[in-house]
Parts: sequence; C-alpha cells; structure tokens
Amino acid sequence: MTDFTKDDVLSYSEANDVRFVRLSFCDIFGQLKNVSIAASELGRAFEEGIRFDASAIRGFLNIEDSDLLLFPEPNTLSSLSPYEGAEGKTIRLFCSILHPDMKPFEGDARYLLKSKEQSLLKKGLNMAAGTECEFYLFRLDEEGNPTLNPMDNAGYLDPSPMDKAENLRARLSQIMRGMGITIETSHHEKGPGQNEVSFAPTSLLEAADDIISFKAALKNLAALSSLYASFLPKPLFDKPGSGFHISLSCRRGNESFDTVREHMAAGILNRIKELTLFLNPIANSYDRLGLMEAPSAISWGTGNRDLLLRMPEMRKGGAKRIEVRSADPSSNPYLALYLLVSAAEKGIEKKMKLNEIPENGKLPENLREAVEEAEASAFVKSLLPEHLRSCFIEAKKTDWKNISASGYPKVTARDTEFPLT
Repeated sequence: MTDFTKDDVLSYSEANDVRFVRLSFCDIFGQLKNVSIAASELGRAFEEGIRFDASAIRGFLNIEDSDLLLFPEPNTLSSLSPYEGAEGKTIRLFCSILHPDMKPFEGDARYLLKSKEQSLLKKGLNMAAGTECEFYLFRLDEEGNPTLNPMDNAGYLDPSPMDKAENLRARLSQIMRGMGITIETSHHEKGPGQNEVSFAPTSLLEAADDIISFKAALKNLAALSSLYASFLPKPLFDKPGSGFHISLSCRRGNESFDTVREHMAAGILNRIKELTLFLNPIANSYDRLGLMEAPSAISWGTGNRDLLLRMPEMRKGGAKRIEVRSADPSSNPYLALYLLVSAAEKGIEKKMKLNEIPENGKLPENLREAVEEAEASAFVKSLLPEHLRSCFIEAKKTDWKNISASGYPKVTARDTEFPLT
C-alpha cells in the first residue's frame, strides 16, 4: 500500500485529469461491488461518504435499515485506466463501510482483517501473507457466453505455442505492476486452460486487496480477449481443481520462527474443520477436495503437495512459512485470512504443538457438513460479528437446501453464479 493521504489523492486526481472514481468494496462472499462517482465528487466522498442501498446486496441489511456509507481509503489508490479502456482516466479506491452513525458495518470483512492486523502488531506479531491463485480460461460461444471449452490443451509449465495464455499473463503482470501489485511468478498449470499466478508476500490486508484487484483485472482482460476467467474450484470434473494457496509467516522479536511456525500451524489445524465453510464456501468446492493433490485429510509436513498444510524447508536465507492448501478461489480472501490468522494467533498464545492435533482427521465432505461445523463452532462465533456469521451461514443453508431440492446443478464456467451466490 502507498502512504497517500486524502490531499495526495485529490492532488493526483487533478494533476492527472482523472474523470471517474470507482469506490470499491466486497459483499460478505467476497464478490466485488463498486459505486462510480465523478472525480469532482471525491472531496465529498472523503468528508461525508457516499450512500448506497445495502438491502439490495445479499447478506448486508434488510430493507427497513438499508443505508450504508462508503468512505474511500486514500492509501488504496490505483489507476484502472490501463485495462478498463474508459473515456478519461479512472482511479479505484477501496472503501470502509460505515453506518450513518459512523459505526463500522458488521458485515465488512475487510474491516475485520484490518483490525486484526493492527491488533497483532500491538502484540508484537508481524504477520505477512503470500498467495497463489489458480484459474481456468474458457472460450466464449457465439453469443458471448462462457463455455467449458478451455482456451488451450497445454500442461504444467508448458511454453507457447502450447500455452496460449502466455501473452495474456504477461499483460496481466504489467497491469498489476501499474497498480502497485507484484506478481512474483505465473505459469500454465496442469489442467487444459488452467493457469496460476503467485503474489509476493505482503501485509495481510494488502494481500487480500491484491487478490480482489487481480480477479477484477483478469476478468476484464480475459473478456477483451474473448475469454472467460473462471475461479470455480472444480469446473472440469476429470481435470485438476483450482486452489487458493495461502502462505503465512510471522516475526516476533528475536524469537526463532521455527517455534512460532509450529504454534501457528497447530492453531490452524486445530480449527480447520470449523473454518472450512469460509475457505471452501460453495458446493463445487467439495468436488475439488480429495482429488488431484487437493487435500481432504487434516495433514501436515514438509514435502507432499497433497498435504493440507505444508511447512516447506526453504533455501538458506529464505523466509520460512506455512502454506495452507485447502482454500479455493471462491472464498472471500478477507474472511479467509482473518480466520486463519486468528487461529494461528491462538496457537501462538497457547504454544500449541503439532503432536497435539488428532491424526486421521477429515475435512467436511460437502457444503452441508461444512455449515454444521461452522454453526456449532464457539471459535467462529467468538470471531465473527453475529450479523455476518448468521447471514453467511443462513445463505449457505439456503444454497444447500435449494441444491437438495432440485438436484446438483449443472456446472458452468460462471464462478459468480454457482451455486446461487
């Protein structure tokens, strides 16, 4: 993140002939939303906020109590013009969501992660996150709708011309760099049309912001190439699923990270079943788990990539980390990181050991089991505001009920429409 102030943003807007400002936020499921305003309204947005009807967004507020305010955060300034092709320059700012009485909105997962990061720093725990996100690129039909026809038939690490997304990923990296985001590596994955990008480790909040920005940029870039970027966990049943791998590291004074790392890992594994609903939030998530290196057992170690949690041995001088491999790209990255680091924090506080974790444990096998684990969890209840927790769980109960009543829905490439969220 930058150190921009409100005045810096206003000066930048004027000096660069900015015409439009996109005020961005996410719903409780991690779907990007935004309100566009003219650049001339930016000062008012900083001072008074911009109202929107929260009752129209699933999981936010009811119609009787519907108004919320967006307040842009100046240190999240980035330009969208390079890939949006808008008339006049467009900038984007992530926003805090407040009630009219200026209290934080209980459904703002970004606020939860931001507050947790600040709390950890006060305790002397400096946590960082690096992420890897897999996705598929599918062709569009004659009417512009996504198909399940992959853009290529390349395999793991294949170069062009087998890998037909090489130029698209290069352009994506340029766009991300222009937004202040570093893609560390990118390559073709094992599935046809499947790709992966890895982001350099950064602060917790910035890591989640970067994933949201990346998804939006990729979808826009793919559309310009007559493609659809799908973050569905398992779009092709007989091909590898797409994961969202989260690496966490922590510094605490001069303490050896080896010790802290074991406490963090044990804390996460101790609560992983209760957190699975938020790491794997749709029915299709459970078609991925347990197949083709996607974990289903509560397992840990240094090597195999089918482990739920890896603690890889790093080269000399490299940063040591833990890698959680069960999450998938349909998750809300703010919620996923918030819950994982909260579990890691408990592990550190209680000095938990990996040998205390029961062996042969299993993740929930379907969305219904994941809902039951989350709903019964006192740990989840202690972390999430009741509004967010109850709305999320009730929405997922509804998803499962509708699936059970109508039969398992046919998979399409549209990740945002499956299975009702």
